[in-house]
Amino acid sequence: MTNIIATSAPTPRIDTPEGLAWHLDALTELVPALAPMRAMAGTVLPRVNPRHFAGMAKVICGQQLSVQSAAAIWSRFEAVPGALTPESYLRLDEESVRAVGFSRGKFLALRAVAEAVVAGELDFAAIEALPAEEAIARLVTLKGVGPWTAEVYLLFCGGHPDIFPAGDLALLKAAHHGLGLDARPTIKEMIGLARDWSPHRSVAALMFWRYFAAVKNRETSLL
Repeated sequence: MTNIIATSAPTPRIDTPEGLAWHLDALTELVPALAPMRAMAGTVLPRVNPRHFAGMAKVICGQQLSVQSAAAIWSRFEAVPGALTPESYLRLDEESVRAVGFSRGKFLALRAVAEAVVAGELDFAAIEALPAEEAIARLVTLKGVGPWTAEVYLLFCGGHPDIFPAGDLALLKAAHHGLGLDARPTIKEMIGLARDWSPHRSVAALMFWRYFAAVKNRETSLL
């Protein structure tokens, strides 16, 4: 994996209320049709997680798990001395990591991330500053990091302003209802729709999740 040189982010990150509000205003100005969804969603707040190696560890921990299961395993993992920095993680043995609930695949995936960081081949800050598709493409070169892991890291840990996890079922349902579509969009169709919301796709995703929660509480049968 080649070294990545950091570039200046063209728009604010979304890990502060100010940055998130800036993007929401810009999004609804760019796409006025989303304004009713924003109104229904109510307050959209940043979702802040650890960054860099610790953040990727938390995302890998949560792969293919319920929120509750992931939280329980993460609480045990972060309590392991040395688990949250790449250099010290590489000194942990597989048995110690798997004892907290990691699978062998997750242990190895995080080890590959740690090795890339220590070797100077992976610079999270630099990747977070790249355009969305390029940032995702760089992360998925790491063994055990697929598109979902890359997108979730960039959105919730990296504060990247332009990520839309189009495969998320709640986002697809929100688009179906909120945009007045005849049918729930496919992932491919959702990617196409969201492309027009760039460079504000992350706040669109956060707003859609809030919209989905609000509408589900009122009109369960519609979703």
